[in-house]
Amino acid sequence: MRVVVASHQPLPATGYGGPQRVIVALVRGLAALGHRVTLLAPPGTVIEVPSRQLADPAGVASHLPRDAEILHTHFALRRDPTGIPVVQTIHRNLKPGAPPSPHAIFLSRDHARRHGSEVFIYNGLDPADYVFRRFPKRAEQYDLFLGKLHSAKGYHWAVEAAKRTGHRLIVAGGWRPSFTGSVKYVGEVDGTTKAALLARARCLWNPAQWDEPFGLVSVEALLSGTPVLGTRRGALPELVTPAVGALCDTMDEIIAAADRIQTRDPAACRAHAERFFTHLVMAGEYLRMYQHVLETGTLPAGRATPSVPA
Repeated sequence: MRVVVASHQPLPATGYGGPQRVIVALVRGLAALGHRVTLLAPPGTVIEVPSRQLADPAGVASHLPRDAEILHTHFALRRDPTGIPVVQTIHRNLKPGAPPSPHAIFLSRDHARRHGSEVFIYNGLDPADYVFRRFPKRAEQYDLFLGKLHSAKGYHWAVEAAKRTGHRLIVAGGWRPSFTGSVKYVGEVDGTTKAALLARARCLWNPAQWDEPFGLVSVEALLSGTPVLGTRRGALPELVTPAVGALCDTMDEIIAAADRIQTRDPAACRAHAERFFTHLVMAGEYLRMYQHVLETGTLPAGRATPSVPA
């Protein structure tokens, strides 16, 4: 299949750049499965397209190969620019009451449900980008919070738990706060530094205080063999099972769960992520979506393949 993938953000990602890294992983996965992919994105990418042209359907159309079969955008287009089928991945929460674009694909069952849809595909990443150590986690290893330091991300839960228990916590990301005691701030990390932090951590804290569409950092942790502590918000109940982490509703519950989190098997964490959240799994599911659109002109009524069991 000849697929055109379009991003309105420069690629590859700099800093955290969750959606950008998913787009790169998708392109890598589609190519690995034997398909031809053209990538359109702003300057700094494979085929550079000025940002103003990406906002204009005619501008997008002018960069499409003649034999392109389907266009997959990761931003909103006001109308069909090409005459070929178009699908769009929604990476964020839309405003209440806002109608999604035609052929919209969401990131999780919860994300789709909250926008009146049943169509979703889980994000995936390349396992080769993460360090996996098979040996069991130790109670004395540090805990890790990785992400933007916004209250909605719940980083204050991880910090408060560290203060109460004295357990060592590393905080990576966002602006520079002032932490003392058992909490260490290391700034925004990426690449090999991030991979090493994830692999060596006893657990990842993701106590989200909002309905996140997906939660990519949890998949990064699981690919590293590191269990996840989180809340029952957004997509997290779809990503984290009892075998690979713990989801809680209160601070007391999550502190109690943290005391036992290292009993999870790193191999089980990695296997769970490899089954549901790799770039190849994601690419395969998008290909099924593309094929359905090409054959019928519509997306399937629900997800193309089974989702993570509850």
